[in-house]
Amino acid sequence: MIEYPTFAELQTAGPSRPAGTSWGVFSTPGRGSASFATPSAAVSAASLIVEGESFGLDYALDAFDPGMSVKREKPRHVVYSGHPCHRDDYLDGFYLQGSTQVDALRHRRSDEVGFYEGVDDEGIVAGSPALGVQEWAERPIVGRGVLVDLARHAAVVGAPIDHVEGEALSFDFVQEAMGAQGIVLRPGDIVMLRTGWAEWFLALSEEERRAHARTRRATGIGQQIEFPQWAWNSRLSLLASDTFAVERLPVVPASPYLETAPDDEGMMHQEFLAKLGIPLGELWRLGPLADALAARDRHCCFVTVKPLNLIGGTGSPANATAIL
Repeated sequence: MIEYPTFAELQTAGPSRPAGTSWGVFSTPGRGSASFATPSAAVSAASLIVEGESFGLDYALDAFDPGMSVKREKPRHVVYSGHPCHRDDYLDGFYLQGSTQVDALRHRRSDEVGFYEGVDDEGIVAGSPALGVQEWAERPIVGRGVLVDLARHAAVVGAPIDHVEGEALSFDFVQEAMGAQGIVLRPGDIVMLRTGWAEWFLALSEEERRAHARTRRATGIGQQIEFPQWAWNSRLSLLASDTFAVERLPVVPASPYLETAPDDEGMMHQEFLAKLGIPLGELWRLGPLADALAARDRHCCFVTVKPLNLIGGTGSPANATAIL
């Protein structure tokens, strides 16, 4: 068993490791905390496959059109033929993070220390492999998926999540929901936070979606030090949600990262990706899986995450699959 430093221990700088980072901790640096998803964790998770029922956790590539993003548009699908018996196709204007996605570690740099593992800014270009999403395509992230059903818990306690206002979900609330579900995390877990936001957003009319996008409000976990601390100390291999950015937008006024992440306006993305190397998944399709797990009084299942094998990709469709 490898002994990894705690979050508190990471706050003290090492010889070649800036304070607050996990740089130099993993034998395969580019994988980040996906390294916690060991072969033994995958073998253990395989025991959760009882019925063989599978669930795709990706929304369609054009599902979020219109969506919350100012720039990302749906891809244009072109089908062509070279002769009567042939069909081929391609995508034009394909934004890799336009729908269900996983963020590569090169998706964000830290205003304080730069890209994960100290990769130079000049190295984050198309075609260069450093911190690219191909790290998790060549060796997919496989393990126990744990679904924390925040939406179901909020409904049970009589306080439904307010997606219109874009609720900031507190660390205490997430822990409360986990306790109610009897969740005990294990190293290598793929944690999926289901808020119901994507289901709510996609149920809006096209005009309602455009209007909500203009508010720039999106439900997510509130900016608190406890979240990256918990994710690291729990040895999560990946943290995903069904929300636009995992974390709440705009950031909460009391965000502890307003000064350290000015270019991100106080978001936690820099802490997760650039400092700790924890992959983030956004806009995951969790509703059907949540219903199936609830019907079986379960909260965990076997999950695989295999993004596109794009050298140097900053993100990709998650291509995530859950099997019960």
